[in-house]
Amino acid sequence: MDISVLGVDLGKNVCSVVGLDVSGAVVMRRKVRRETLIALAEKLAPCVVGMEACCGAHHLGRVFAAYGHDVRLMSPEYVRPYIKAQKNDDRDAEGIAEAVTRPTMRFVELKSQDQLDMQTLHRSRDRLVGERTALINQLRAILLERGMVAPQGKRKLEQFLTVMDEQGGAGLSPRMIVLVADARAQWAELDRRISAFDTEFVRWVKENEEARRLTTIPGIGAIVASALVAAVGRAESFDRGRDLAAWLGLVPRQFTTGGKPKLLGISKRGNKYLRRQLIHGARAALPYVAERDTPLGRWAKELMSRAHHNVAVVAFANKLARIAWAVLRRGERFAATGMPMAA
Repeated sequence: MDISVLGVDLGKNVCSVVGLDVSGAVVMRRKVRRETLIALAEKLAPCVVGMEACCGAHHLGRVFAAYGHDVRLMSPEYVRPYIKAQKNDDRDAEGIAEAVTRPTMRFVELKSQDQLDMQTLHRSRDRLVGERTALINQLRAILLERGMVAPQGKRKLEQFLTVMDEQGGAGLSPRMIVLVADARAQWAELDRRISAFDTEFVRWVKENEEARRLTTIPGIGAIVASALVAAVGRAESFDRGRDLAAWLGLVPRQFTTGGKPKLLGISKRGNKYLRRQLIHGARAALPYVAERDTPLGRWAKELMSRAHHNVAVVAFANKLARIAWAVLRRGERFAATGMPMAA
């Protein structure tokens, strides 16, 4: 059986497989378990293997690549137009096989185990931050129900609770005092675990050359640098810095009316976690950068003079994404003067 393209629709246990010959005709349809799929790929002659970039795809992709296959992962939304009516697993696999042959298709880079491990650490840290935020919001709600308006912000709330303890609970019932103390203990434990992740990110960045170069950019620290390297991989995955910014959802949507372009909000597509971290970094670094007499500083200062602060922050995050692409693509450190520096 001469198979040129293999389309695989991944499932938790059973996968649908469709094989196309050189002319694009379907020569194989099969449902196999994951273990059987690996054995099938080992027997086939090297061919193009197309899969959607979903859970488990990167692991199987590395296995198939070890057998000499050309593995190409695609975003599910790019595959959807090639799937015929009466959707089922076989037609999904056929649509994947057809989509992978398109010359204009965009592919997802196959990630290494190290990249996936780093992304997992970031998702775990993000879950802990969400738990801490929920705990803080619950504490403020408990106090508000008892007539105490606690200030917003983690540090201010800590100071408020310390003063409340010094006042003997400020009128709270004994049971509520115990509950608040228990919540503060959970809060402290979450802080400790989040700090452990941050320490690990700093250590990883020191050992990774690409991440170290990214940290020379203002607004990009260990968290953003490690997440960016883990998610993007090679800068060659994107043709331009604008493409990376678009993938992060930081490019403004626009349309033309009366012959004039009108800008709308950002698209908010792509990697939500990375976009949020870049915007946090941009918000922290923007005032500092705007005070510097550098090309980037002058651009930031002029932007802040004519745009709302939040708009300027997102625009600066867009700029940071483009700079990050250039730093990764050229293998150079960022120089505030505009002149490249040796890595």
